[in-house]
Amino acid sequence: MRDHILEEDPNSPARKEMNPLLKFALELGPLLVFFFANSRGDQLAEAFPVLHELGGPLFIATGLFMAAMAISLSVSWAITRSLPIMPLVSGAVVLVFGTLTLWLQDETFIKMKPTIVNALFGAVLLGGLAFGKSLLGYVFDQAFKLDAEGWRKMTLRWGLFFLFLAVLNEVVWRNFSTDAWVAFKVWGTMPITIVFMLTQIPLLKRHALEPKVADAGKS
Repeated sequence: MRDHILEEDPNSPARKEMNPLLKFALELGPLLVFFFANSRGDQLAEAFPVLHELGGPLFIATGLFMAAMAISLSVSWAITRSLPIMPLVSGAVVLVFGTLTLWLQDETFIKMKPTIVNALFGAVLLGGLAFGKSLLGYVFDQAFKLDAEGWRKMTLRWGLFFLFLAVLNEVVWRNFSTDAWVAFKVWGTMPITIVFMLTQIPLLKRHALEPKVADAGKS
């Protein structure tokens, strides 16, 4: 019987690897569902009348987003027999704020979700550093192999970046239309994140662990 429902420590031999591209697709997929459902909410409601019960396009998108997050976590569990920590936290917040959005028919709650998630991630990463834990290794260990100092620096930078995204989401949803916010959530946040990741390449190179030589005697 498994002792751990949550994913194992980054360097644990019991940790089951997942294809990085699949992991990325599982994390990005629910966002794409949310964007598509918001932009095609009326057509979806016509094709599936039961969706009318949820409300307008944003509420339909919220319901489908929650379903997509549940599917994403289920696939992760089916493959690795564990739940990834950060998507699990995000999914829990989506469940709470999505339910409030649909129940009260108030779009404010789903708009606040990215603020809460990013602020929570930032606080968790920075809080982990305060206790000597570089938690970012749980997210990126399958893509990068860094020394302890590299993970510490990356965790600090990502913690601050998540707090920046939280503030940015507040600025956008409070000052722009719902459609503009949805477009920014999918097509704005991702490019900003990619640019940030590109700026971390020098750090990754400096702190990358050298691959082990399997057969030192081979020429």
